[in-house]
Amino acid sequence: MRRNEMKKCLILLLALIFLLPTFGFSNAVSFKIGYFFPRAKSDLWDIEFENMNFTLSNYQNSVFGFAYEYFLTREISLVFGIDGYNKNRAGYYKDYVGISFEEGDFAFPEKYYEGDFSISHAFNVSITPIQVSLKFIPMGRRGGLTPYVGGGVGIYLWTVRLQGDMVDFNDIWTYEDPELGDVEIYAITATDAREENKIKVGYHVFGGLMFPVGNRMAIEAEFKYNFVKAKFTEAFEDFDPFDLSGYQISIGLNYWF
Repeated sequence: MRRNEMKKCLILLLALIFLLPTFGFSNAVSFKIGYFFPRAKSDLWDIEFENMNFTLSNYQNSVFGFAYEYFLTREISLVFGIDGYNKNRAGYYKDYVGISFEEGDFAFPEKYYEGDFSISHAFNVSITPIQVSLKFIPMGRRGGLTPYVGGGVGIYLWTVRLQGDMVDFNDIWTYEDPELGDVEIYAITATDAREENKIKVGYHVFGGLMFPVGNRMAIEAEFKYNFVKAKFTEAFEDFDPFDLSGYQISIGLNYWF
């Protein structure tokens, strides 16, 4: 996670901590570590995976979370939580290599040419959900093995960046090869495209189990699914809304007070 993302998360975490005394009794806090699996079902994702040497699995990454839980009844509670996901991956075009001319740099088919350089760029995605959830604990929190389910709404802070060389498939040139004849090539452009610190409202559902390890402490195992797509407004305006959805598996420590 980059320094500015860490700073943002710390500020939000401190805000939640300072708010704890304003709530009533029978509360809990949770600290979680997990793994996020993005759904990645939108055209920018598709284009990157189709052309670059990275895959969807390269964008699965660890997440850390904090939650404050306020019990309305023995079985129902409100949960205020924050998670943080960030993944930056550098890669190169699988099917093209770069060759330099006086007119500029061009992408040539890799199956015919060795090229002067690899055409590469970095693709970064950052998602920080701040969520409010309603949690239902059918057996109450003082039982043994305790299942729970819930869901709610969240504000998703997100950033998408693409930095490096891009093949412009709309800028088509013809190279007269002495052996192959006319070969279709494409211009390469230097790109620094960013949609930074954007906000989108989304939804989530979750379910899990709590394993008591003391009178006031339990270990949590949880599955959560986030539903959110965000519209580009700056660097990627020609693309469809970006898919920020995905599921998260986590374990954590829950402390009641």
